Amino acid sequence: MSFVDVQQDFMDYIKDPSRPLPDGIEARRMKIYRELFFNNVDGFVSNAFPVLKSLYKEEDWLEIVQSFFATHDCHTPIFVGISQEFLLFLQTEYQVTEIDPPFMLELAHYEWLELVVAVAQDNASQRLITSEDTEIETIKLCVSATSKVAQYAYDVQHISPDYRPEEPSELPQYFCIYRDLNEEVRFLLLNPLTAQMLAYLSQHESLGYTELLDWLVHTYTHIQADALKAGCLQLLEDLGHKGIIKRFIGK
Repeated sequence: MSFVDVQQDFMDYIKDPSRPLPDGIEARRMKIYRELFFNNVDGFVSNAFPVLKSLYKEEDWLEIVQSFFATHDCHTPIFVGISQEFLLFLQTEYQVTEIDPPFMLELAHYEWLELVVAVAQDNASQRLITSEDTEIETIKLCVSATSKVAQYAYDVQHISPDYRPEEPSELPQYFCIYRDLNEEVRFLLLNPLTAQMLAYLSQHESLGYTELLDWLVHTYTHIQADALKAGCLQLLEDLGHKGIIKRFIGK
């Protein structure tokens, strides 16, 4: 056998111990190697999705992680990347069973976003809006690099071992998951207008207040322009105080 073949047999056994033991390596040693690799991956996944894990029996959760470990082709060894790979596995490869809750994918995405926001790097071109700044109507606005907007059918923020909804909420659930001024991850429930405005603003590097207001007026034609103007200004100030909306100082 070539060295590449030996490596492949070694890797195949670590992923799935039901495969033949590699030639020349005793089972005891392979068990140590396998447990080392699997326990690391299980630790990364379990720490990234603690609520989702809590909904399963231990053996059922380990079976899901084992399936991910054995079948999914991860492209990164970085722990944050592994959580994203696990989410991708659930979305595209995993075969749902009767023990899986109907909100599994939404809850997994919600927990993954929490980790994304927790480790996100600040953007050097973004600054907090402070009382020393000029009026908000005169500055360039942007959504903070440490804020994410999401929409879910289930009220994922309440899910726990004691609360497992069987049906989606009557209305969509809109959230902003963001890092506050104390570097803590927070979850803000949004109304549809605020969610759509943040989503629109996040599609741009920056926008001026007038540009944003013009978009709102053309989008929400059933609301009077004066009311939108007053509401938009107050909303931007509130979001600025939370660090969700920032001042853009780039070109």
